[in-house]
Amino acid sequence: MLPLAHPGAWRTASAALLVAVLIACLVPVGPVLGPHGGNLDKVGHFVAYAVLASWFAGLYPRPRYGLIAIGLALLGLAIEVLQQLMGLGREGDPLDMLANLAGIGVGFALGLWFAGGWGLRVEAWLVRR
Repeated sequence: MLPLAHPGAWRTASAALLVAVLIACLVPVGPVLGPHGGNLDKVGHFVAYAVLASWFAGLYPRPRYGLIAIGLALLGLAIEVLQQLMGLGREGDPLDMLANLAGIGVGFALGLWFAGGWGLRVEAWLVRR
């Protein structure tokens, strides 16, 4: 983790974000989207994993991005397997996994381009307030 002033708070927020993604991906599907969710489902996967990658790009140094990307990809794969096995109206979908991977790529690309280390900038801004 970057030398953040409040690493415990950042870790807690990170855990909450990961739990929110798990819950959103594993709860039974409502009648609006149906079992597959169509393109809206793929957009949701893309956005969720882009947000996760951007989040972690703000808290960890660049040399860790690859390891974190692998962890997020494994999380996405585990969720797809669980969706298939749970039998609660969700189905594992390889296209969801592709959307996850695309989101991870975009999130870390943003981190490399300009958003990396944003956690330090947020803390500096809060101190000035």
